[in-house]
Amino acid sequence: MKSIKICGLLLGAALVAASCSSDDEGGSTVVTADSRAELYASSNSDGDVTVYDVKDTSNITAASFGTVSTDAEGIYYDGSSDEVTQASRSGLQLNAYGNVLLSTAGINLTATVSSNAVLVSPRDLAVNGDFYVVADNADVDGDPATADGRIFIFQKSGGNFTLRNTVTTDFALWGIEFVGNTLYAVVDKTSDVAVFADFTATNTADATITPTKRITIEGIVRTHGIAESNGTMILTDVGDAASDTDGGFHVISNFESKFAAVANGETLAVAGNQVRVAGAATFLGNPVAAEYDAVNDIVYIAERANAGGRVLAYANVQAGGDLAPTVNNELEGASSLYLYQE
Repeated sequence: MKSIKICGLLLGAALVAASCSSDDEGGSTVVTADSRAELYASSNSDGDVTVYDVKDTSNITAASFGTVSTDAEGIYYDGSSDEVTQASRSGLQLNAYGNVLLSTAGINLTATVSSNAVLVSPRDLAVNGDFYVVADNADVDGDPATADGRIFIFQKSGGNFTLRNTVTTDFALWGIEFVGNTLYAVVDKTSDVAVFADFTATNTADATITPTKRITIEGIVRTHGIAESNGTMILTDVGDAASDTDGGFHVISNFESKFAAVANGETLAVAGNQVRVAGAATFLGNPVAAEYDAVNDIVYIAERANAGGRVLAYANVQAGGDLAPTVNNELEGASSLYLYQE
């Protein structure tokens, strides 16, 4: 999660135009009269952008907008320009849509900025300054026996997305997250997390790269989603991808120091380091993306398998265990999230 402070930007009609279908079970956010908290979601099923007003989680409203995509994974919202960007799996490009909150719910948004169609199988989008970085999990060498992935590094300048360079990793990719200039990456098909220090400044040319460090997260079967806020990292566990009931997520406070204390190739133990949320009450099967509100200790999850897709929220996550979601909204094909707060 990234937080941007904007003054003078009004919340438009879009977020009050439709009531969200949910079975909310209570919970609220500490807010002021002029504060904003919005959760932006993408879908594999239709490519729509759905915006949830989560300023008060006991009274969530939502608005959905059509896009040029029919399948999207990876989303980012820029409050300074009221612009949402998606990585399109159907169009194989980045598409940005302006004036989102000034638009009427239900309309088809028009892409104001698009990259060339160079992506292959985009899974996540992370933004650092004017760099838009896409994790792509397509098999690079065509040999399924060897693990690899791509990271596409776009630069947004002059109203255009320009592909600066592409790097190949020696592991399959899914979620990615910037913490400052450091990029953390999920090692797909494993319980590992890799880190690349000074990512965009160091990797400026097409090349095959090796992470600064890679460690195993004990207790996770297969991780997908990754989110960080105020020093706490959230990692999701999809477990068996064929099951819609065995998912979970881990909450790791003081993550950077704990990560640094584990030697390359070694394991971060659960005991004393991590809190796990999983169980029958969670509705978690294949949680593919996460966001974290550190101020209110709320984790948001894009659940892909259970009921065909859900957007879930969990309060007081530091307690761990078999937590029932405080917000449980069905969203067909839910694939990625971005939490915007000011």
